[in-house]
Order: sequence, then structure tokens, then C-alpha cells
Amino acid sequence: MSDDWPRGWYADEPDQPRAVGPQARPSFTPGSQGQRGYGAGPGAGPADADLAGPGRTAWPAQPPSRSWTGGPAGPVRLRPRGWRRWLRPRRILAILAGLVVLIVVAGVATYFTVSSKLTKVNVLVPTSLTSAGTNWLITGSDSRAGLTRQQENTLAVGHDISGSRSDTIMLLHVPANGTRPTLVSLPRDSYVPIPGRGYNKLNAAYADGGPKLLVQTVQNVTGLPINHYMGIGFGGLVTVVNDVGGVQMCLKAPMKDPKAGLNLKAGCQVLNGDQALGFVRTRAFAVGDLQREQDQRILIKGILSKMTSAGTLANPFAIIPAANGAASAISVDQSTGLSSLVSVAFALRDPVTTSVPLGPDPFASTSVGSVVVWDKAAARQFFGDLAHDQALPKSLVTGSSVQGTA
Repeated sequence: MSDDWPRGWYADEPDQPRAVGPQARPSFTPGSQGQRGYGAGPGAGPADADLAGPGRTAWPAQPPSRSWTGGPAGPVRLRPRGWRRWLRPRRILAILAGLVVLIVVAGVATYFTVSSKLTKVNVLVPTSLTSAGTNWLITGSDSRAGLTRQQENTLAVGHDISGSRSDTIMLLHVPANGTRPTLVSLPRDSYVPIPGRGYNKLNAAYADGGPKLLVQTVQNVTGLPINHYMGIGFGGLVTVVNDVGGVQMCLKAPMKDPKAGLNLKAGCQVLNGDQALGFVRTRAFAVGDLQREQDQRILIKGILSKMTSAGTLANPFAIIPAANGAASAISVDQSTGLSSLVSVAFALRDPVTTSVPLGPDPFASTSVGSVVVWDKAAARQFFGDLAHDQALPKSLVTGSSVQGTA
């Protein structure tokens, strides 16, 4: 008979004679404490003790398996412990789903919070005029709301808080065909007919009848329907620029104007809210308002480029304060919602910038003072092209550039 029972598990274990007969192999019940190995010691069954004999172990005890355990129903896989449980696909999907829900809820809450801060005014005027694309009238008033008395003194804006004048009047045309938007400055001193008041400066419409009369006047002189309106005051501009973290501006020459509280050096620099307000207010140029209009277009492009940049949009600590500040600082028509403002913000990142075509001698003296005269034929073609989403002739696009003060 062959000897198939292990003689020794260790080199120093002496060979023992093998038992034969029915008692040669131990019997045990599955699931008993001694079933994993044959050894005398804690947990060993009777058969184990009989086989081991005094002072020796015929089958050394082994550590329990980490993956399997015996039982009446057979082997059962143990559950993963600790961090391994978190690696299960279902748990990972549940975590991701939870994060998505939190992001969506936070986004919706932020949307309605920002939207609730908008000031809506009844300014649009019904008209039979038609146009491809969408037309926005953008104004900047001299409202001091939001400025402290110290800021009013520093910025040299005075203490009149009536906000009855508009120094900035721009028309933004967003084409329906996906081409670049066009941002057009309408000089505040433009000599135009105001409904019910005769010829006067364009900003007189705002002073006499507020933004609603201004909308009606602009519709009449351009032939374009105004679909949306957005207005901002001095204090609002300062708030927006500060909330967005300042706006970088590169100046070819120094800009100094005590009347506007402005003192900027040449070169690239980040303007804070106070400096930005002085930048768009100064008229200390040889061509006065005509250069100031270019500065206004450059600043608004800089603000919206900063707000819609990837770095700002991806940073909730930057975009949320900026959005809240902007919403609190502007007034819009009643049909304008937050989604419309987001679309116009992206449109203002990189528009074609120009001014309404002016006559060969653009300045004239009238009974209402010094005014700016349009080239009526060129202006008719200009606004007609915008109405049909056609590219403007290069001769009618003046662009925008920054100049030093005189």
C-alpha cells in the first residue's frame, strides 16, 4: 500500500508511522471549528487531537481565508471592506448622480436669484418697423445711485442724483444669420427730430421723456425697431467693474482729466471701478465726444469679455458676484430676461464697432447749442444694411482705438 499521507511539514519534524484502517483519516462535520486544518489547539475538533498526539501537530493550522468562508450552504464570498466598497459601480454612479443634482439645483437657484435683481421698466414703443436680427438700445445715464459722497467727490461727478441725462447711447444689432454683431455709437449731441418736441440733441429725448421717449426717437431716426433696452448709471458701472475684478486696458499715452477724476499712466493696466468711470467720462480730446464714444465701446467690450471668459465662468467665486452685481446695476425692458442678457453679453465680446455716419462738417451751432450732424444719405444706407443683416461697407466702419488726453 502506498504511503500518500504527508509525513512531515517541517524539516525538523520526525517521521511517524502512518496509521492504517478506518481511523486513518479524521472525520469532521462541515462548518466545525477544526475543518480548515488538523491541529491540536484552540478550535480543533476531537479528531484533530487524536491525530496530533501529545506535543505535535500533524497538519499545521492555517490563517483563515480573506475571500471565502465555509458554512452549511457552502463557500460564501466575503464583502469588501473599507474603501473597496466605494469602488462599486453602483455606488460611484449614485455619487455622480448626487453631484449632478446638487449642481443643477445650485444653478437654478442662482439663476432665479440673479434674475430677481433685475430692474424692469416699461420703455419699449410699439412700431410697424421690421428688421432681421435683434436690436438693443444701450444707455449710460449720469445717475449717482450706488456712489458714496466720498466717491462723488473723488470722481468729480457732483451730487446731482436725478439721473436725467444720458451721456452714452449705443445701438447693438445682433444679426439672425450668425455673423458678427455691430455696436454703433449715437452721439448724445446728434441733431435729430424728437417726437412732439421738434429738433434737438438726442440726449434731450432722455432728459425730457426718459428712456421711453429715447427709444421712440431712435426708432424714428434709424428705421430700426428696438427689441430690447438696457441702461446703467455711474454707480452701476463702478459696481460691475469692481465685481468682475477690474478691466485691463492698454493705453498708448497717459490720460489725465481732473474734471473726470482721471489720472492714468501709459501702458497696460487693470482699471478699477473708479478709474473705469473716469475713463468713459473724459472729453479731454481734440474731438471731444467722438473719442469718448470709442472709449465707451472699448470699455464695454472689455467688461463683457472678462465676464464671459473661461476663467470667470468656471469660477463660481468670480461669476456669481459679477452676475449679481451686473443684475443689480442695470435696468432692462419688461420682456428682457436673464437668458437674453447672457446672449447679449456674448454678443458684446467681439462686435464690429463704429459710429453713425457723420457729415463732412459734423459740428454745427444751432439754437439748442453745438450739435453733431449726421450724413443723412450714408446713415440711411448704414441702417438699411443692418436691417437686412448685410455687411456694412468698410468706408462706414470707423472702429475703436484709445487715445491720450489732449
